[in-house]
Amino acid sequence: MRIGAVATLSRNFQEGFLRPLLERNDLELSLNSGSLDDLLRRLSAHQLDVVLANQPVQGDEQHPWRSRRLARQSVSMIGAAHLALRFPDGLRQHGLIVPGPENAMRHAFDQLCEYHRLSVNIVAEVDDMAMMRLLTRDTRHIAIMPPVVVRDELSAGTLNDFGALPGVFEEFYAITIRRQFESPSVQALLNQSGDTLLAAAQR
Repeated sequence: MRIGAVATLSRNFQEGFLRPLLERNDLELSLNSGSLDDLLRRLSAHQLDVVLANQPVQGDEQHPWRSRRLARQSVSMIGAAHLALRFPDGLRQHGLIVPGPENAMRHAFDQLCEYHRLSVNIVAEVDDMAMMRLLTRDTRHIAIMPPVVVRDELSAGTLNDFGALPGVFEEFYAITIRRQFESPSVQALLNQSGDTLLAAAQR
């Protein structure tokens, strides 16, 4: 099973998605990370079976891609446990670590700020969720991210989830290419429920 995942995708979500494969002894798993464009090229060349991404793609006759939404999770204000934050004032009072400008979560966050006429202080734009996790843990800034990214820190009490941002979500998609025959293993992965995937990512 050859799976590609965009470099910005939550590692915890990837682990939850792949868990059924990791428990099998009859299947060899190859997991590749890269940009969406590169992974789609490899998918079209039949070098990958599935691409995991946080945005859908539009297929056509030349590129018969199919996007299936696997799950959607809320995006929260995450920061040090000793802080006291409430939406929307908490966003005005602290420096913010946000996803990069091409990220769908960032677009939704920018629209939220525009709707509420919020002037915010963005101190860092970070595409990699693992780096965002480290910066949030080691600074006093507030991160705009899904709680699953920092599940261990939330469990340990070093970081706190100060609440979901209204209308801001991260979505997870599986992108495949139309084939006459699709592997039963691929079908089983794609048929996992969103709730099951998010619960697995939070373990």
